[in-house]
Amino acid sequence: MAALEEEFTLSGVPLGAGPDGLLGVEPSDKTDQFLVTDSGRTVILYKVSDQKPLGSWSVKQGQTITCPAVCNFQTGEYIVVHDDKVLRIWNNEDVNLDKVFKATLAAEVYRIHSIQGTEPLVLFKKGAVRGLEALLAEPQQKIETVISDEEMIKWTKIFMVFKHPVLIFITEKHGNYFAYVQMCNSRILSRYTLLPGREEKPVIQSFTASVDRKFILLMSLSSDGCIYETLIPTHPSDPEKNQVVVRSLLLKAVVSGNAPNGVALSVLDRDHVAVLETSPSAPKDCLSIWNIKFQTLQASKELLQGTSGQLWYYRENLFMLHGKFLTVIPYKCKMSSLAGALGKLKHIQDPGTHAVPHFVNWETSQEYGLGSQNSEQSRILRSRKVEVSLQPAVSASTQLLLTIKNDTEKHIEVELRKFLAIKQTPDFHTVIGDIVTRLLGRCKAEPSFYPRNCLMQLIQTHVLSYSLCPGLMEVALEKTDVQTLQLCLQQFPDVPESVTCACLKIFLSISDDSLQETDISAELVFGYSDTVQDEKMEGQTEIMENGFNPKEENCNKEKPKGTTEETTLSPVTPKRAALLRNAVLHSAYSEAFLLPHLKDIPAQHVTLFLQYLYFLYLKCSENATMTLPGIHPPTLNQIMDWICLLLDANFTVVVMIPEAKRLLINLYKFVKAQISVYSELNKIEVSFRELQKLNQEKNNTELYSIEVLELF
Repeated sequence: MAALEEEFTLSGVPLGAGPDGLLGVEPSDKTDQFLVTDSGRTVILYKVSDQKPLGSWSVKQGQTITCPAVCNFQTGEYIVVHDDKVLRIWNNEDVNLDKVFKATLAAEVYRIHSIQGTEPLVLFKKGAVRGLEALLAEPQQKIETVISDEEMIKWTKIFMVFKHPVLIFITEKHGNYFAYVQMCNSRILSRYTLLPGREEKPVIQSFTASVDRKFILLMSLSSDGCIYETLIPTHPSDPEKNQVVVRSLLLKAVVSGNAPNGVALSVLDRDHVAVLETSPSAPKDCLSIWNIKFQTLQASKELLQGTSGQLWYYRENLFMLHGKFLTVIPYKCKMSSLAGALGKLKHIQDPGTHAVPHFVNWETSQEYGLGSQNSEQSRILRSRKVEVSLQPAVSASTQLLLTIKNDTEKHIEVELRKFLAIKQTPDFHTVIGDIVTRLLGRCKAEPSFYPRNCLMQLIQTHVLSYSLCPGLMEVALEKTDVQTLQLCLQQFPDVPESVTCACLKIFLSISDDSLQETDISAELVFGYSDTVQDEKMEGQTEIMENGFNPKEENCNKEKPKGTTEETTLSPVTPKRAALLRNAVLHSAYSEAFLLPHLKDIPAQHVTLFLQYLYFLYLKCSENATMTLPGIHPPTLNQIMDWICLLLDANFTVVVMIPEAKRLLINLYKFVKAQISVYSELNKIEVSFRELQKLNQEKNNTELYSIEVLELF
C-alpha cells in the first residue's frame, strides 16, 4: 500500500535552470538538507523542514556546472565539477566558489557519486572510475578509456553491497544498451549486453535500480509504456567475458500510449516504483506509484502546471520541478499485501502516525534517517532486528516453494530467476522436480494460473525428463502451448510416442494466426530467408564435383512435374515448419509404438505433413554436398523414415484424397529414380573391388608414382 501526501514548494526555479530542468538533487550530511544544482551556474542548499534555502554558491560568468554537486559524507564538504574538468571543493563557511579548492582533471567527468560508508567516486565520460582521494593526489593522472568512442553513458547509480561500493552505469550504442558494473574494492569491471524482451521496443526512456542480496535489479521504462526488469549479478562468475542478460516484462502500460521523452522512473522499495509521466499534448502531467508485486496502481497525482520530466527521491520525499517551482511530495509505502494492493486493508493506524518502511537495510539505516526517529520507534526497530536474527534460516528452495503457493506469476518468475542464478547444490535435480510439481499442482487447482515463463526456465536447466514430470506436457497440451511443447520435445529424451503424436496433431492443426502470436524462432527454417540463399544454392548446382555435373546426369531423364515449384515454396508457414522440423523430426521413437497413434491423425493433416517432408527431401537431394541450415538439421534418413511411417499408417486413407494424388505420384517417381541410381552404383562396386585387389598386390610402390588404370 502506498500514498502521496500534500505537496509543498521549496522555492522558485533558479535563474540558471534551462529548459531541460535541473542537473540533480542530492542529499547532504544533515537529515533533511539537500543540494540542488541547476543546469547553469548555481548550487543551492535547502532545508526541507523549514522550506527555505540555507546557502547558495555560483561559479563565475562564462563557466557552466556540468554535473550535480554532492556532499562528501566523510568530511561534510561539497563537491562540484564545472566545464567538464574543473573540480571544486568547499564547505558551508565558503562564500565564493572562485576562491575555494580547485583541481583541473585530465579527462571529462560524467558524474560524482557519494554515498554514506565510502569516499566519493568520480565516473569519467569514457567509463573510468576513480576514488576522490587518489584523484586529488594526482589530478593530471592518465585516465583510461573503458567504453568505445561511439558509446555514450545514459544513466548511472551507486550502491553499498556488503559494506563495499558498487557502481553501475548504462551506455548506448546504435540503439543497443550495455551495463557496466564496477566493484570498487576489487577494481573488477563487468560488461553486460542488455537484450530486449520478446515484445519490448528498443528505445528506453528511463532507468532505475535497486540491490537485492547478490543482484542488481535494473528496471527500464521503454517507449511502449511498459517497465522491464533485468537481474545483474554483483559478483559475476567470469568478469572478463562479455555476458548477456535479457530484459523481462515487469509491469504493463504504466504510461498511456507511447512513452514521451520526458518520463522518469524511480524505485522506492522492493515492491513500489514511482513514474512521472509528461504529456506535451495534454495540459497536465501525472505522478503515480505502482505496486510491482501485485501489478496495481497505488496512488496518482495530477500536476497541472507541467514538469521537466525529472524525478528524484530521498528519505520518503519525491522532488520535481512543478511549473516554475521546486516541489516536494512526501510519500508512504507500507508493507505490501494483496489486501493493501487492492485498497481493502483496514486502517487501524492513527492519522498522524508515521509509517516506518518494512524494507530496511540495517547496515545503512542512518543514511535513510532512521536515527531521527524517537526512542520508542528505535526500540521497536531493534526488537524487530533481534526477532529476525533468532528466526531459523530458510533455504532458497523452501522460500521459492512458499512463494509458488500464493504469489503472482510475475513475482514467482523473478524469484525463480534468482534461485537458478545461485550455485547448484547436489540435490539440484530433486529440487527442480519439486518446483515443477508444485507449479503444476497449482495449475490444476487454479485454471487461470499458468506460469509459462517459469516452466520454460525449468526445462532449460537440462535436468528434467518426461518420467520426472509427466504432468508438464499434459498441462501444455491442455493449454495448446506449442512453445513449451517444442522445448519439451527438444530437451526430454523419454517422451512417449503417444505424447509425441499428440504434439504433432497440435502442430498441424493450430491456426496460422495463433502461431503468429507465439514466440517461435523461424530464422533457421529453410525456404523463407531471402533470395540470396536461393541464388547461392543455384550456383552450387553449377559447380563441377570431381568432374561430374549433376545437370548432365539428368539431361536425358524426365524431370517430375512441379519439382521447381515445390522445391522453392514450402507448404507450411515458417513457425509451423520450425515446430515440425526442429521438434518432431528429432524425437526418439519406436516404430511399433508410433504407428498406431499416427493412424489417428486426420487425413488432411497427414497430407500437409507429407508435403512438407517431401519439400525437405527435395532440398536435401538437390545437391550431394548440401545440408539443411540450422544447428541440428534433420538428416535425409530422418526425413525418409517419417515419410515411410506416415505412408505405412495412412496409405489407404491418403490414396483416396484427391489433393494427395500429385504428391504420391512425385514420391513414386523419386523412389523409382533412386532405385535406378542404386542399381548403377552396384554395378560400379564390382569394378572398385577389383581395383582394391590390384592396389593390395602392388607392394613395391615407391614414395611417388603415377599409374594409369583403364576400365572397359
